Amino acid sequence: MASSSISQFGLQLLVVISLFHHLSNIAAASARKLIIISSNSSNSNSSSSDQSSSSNHYLHYHNGTLLTGRITIHLLWYGNFKPSQRAIISDFIASLSSSPENNLQKHPSVSTWWWKAIHNYYDFAGAPSSPGRLSLELGKQILDHNYTFGKSLSKNQIAQLAAAAANKDDNNGRNAVNVVLTADDVAVDNGFCRSKCGTHGYSNENNTNYKGKKKNYYKKSAAYIWVGNSESQCPGYCAWPFHQPPQKLKQKQNQSLITSPNNDMGMDGMVANFAGLLAATVTNPFGNGYYYYKGGEGEGDYDDDDDDDGPLEAASACTGVYAKNAYLDLLVDPIVGASYNANGANGRRYLVPAIYNPITSTCSSTHI
Repeated sequence: MASSSISQFGLQLLVVISLFHHLSNIAAASARKLIIISSNSSNSNSSSSDQSSSSNHYLHYHNGTLLTGRITIHLLWYGNFKPSQRAIISDFIASLSSSPENNLQKHPSVSTWWWKAIHNYYDFAGAPSSPGRLSLELGKQILDHNYTFGKSLSKNQIAQLAAAAANKDDNNGRNAVNVVLTADDVAVDNGFCRSKCGTHGYSNENNTNYKGKKKNYYKKSAAYIWVGNSESQCPGYCAWPFHQPPQKLKQKQNQSLITSPNNDMGMDGMVANFAGLLAATVTNPFGNGYYYYKGGEGEGDYDDDDDDDGPLEAASACTGVYAKNAYLDLLVDPIVGASYNANGANGRRYLVPAIYNPITSTCSSTHI
């Protein structure tokens, strides 16, 4: 995997500011804050049923584009992340490939169990491309240790950073997802810790390369994802069930906590949020794929309000569900006591969210 210092991209970022000045087509659907629900529990209250984990909300297909083919995932690390923390995310992305090595992962695996659920969306849509042709790989990584835009970011700056992670050879942005990951000391003024733990979006308002010359590198829409490390700001919202939720979200239930699978609450929370947003990006990259939005069914209806939860999508339709009984039926490492529901590359274990099945209108949550 390639890794670059942000110092090599400082000038590029300055140009990218104008590149994404107008973001009229952002579809920033959110990885939601904690809503404790169970996929088969009878005691879920009315507030959780509004974010149903089963069939209360049907995800409509809006006849738009789904990502297909070979998709490269580029990462921009904003702030200070240890190499061991970056490895947790990069190993997760490596776990998504259909390589022979990943086919040997222990069951249940990230690639052959969890990610396979995405194929249902292609089947249901009657997509001409075989779902097997959707393959993911890790692309370049950029490290911004210097906090180029400071420690408080706006939505526009997130989009600018995502553009800095892009590659000119990504077929006008259609063959890549650009990901911005912010450190635990970075605030993001887009509803982070209030209604969002991450977002995915897109923009097609550009026709310029990094040096300001007219090119067609980004003539079409480019999808991106942002996820924040919540460990020092709101772990109860965005890193549950590794951290006790705020009192107002406990729903009068005495929920037990679990040990994070990679011994890093913040990063394991990021994996869960990133996984859900990646599923949403693939199935609704440009705002006209699969989603249900109570505020309207039109394309691009998302995220007018930073405190708006946004639409229900592939994983957010199953918010809080990691197993048949929310998270109580997880696998547990007998030695360290860490809980997980999927095995990954390089011996990793992860807690990944349930994926909504558009064919059965249920959450594909666990092997159990």
